[in-house]
Amino acid sequence: MLKDLIEYIAKSLVDHPEQVTVHQIEGEKTTILELSVAEDDLGKVIGKHGRTAKALRTLLNAAATKMHKRVVLEILE
Repeated sequence: MLKDLIEYIAKSLVDHPEQVTVHQIEGEKTTILELSVAEDDLGKVIGKHGRTAKALRTLLNAAATKMHKRVVLEILE
């Protein structure tokens, strides 16, 4: 569900939604979500001074806390 949330938001932000991929890595205590977008869309996902990326992480942490999980979002370049 958290993977779908990040994928949906990222696809809404970028110019090339078909190139958005989210890879989920399950750990013992933490789940890592790796977000990959087209090279020219990277700035749209990160935002000025990282504000968009911070907002994505805040939404993700709020949803994860409700599910009693710990999730980390990594934006791949």
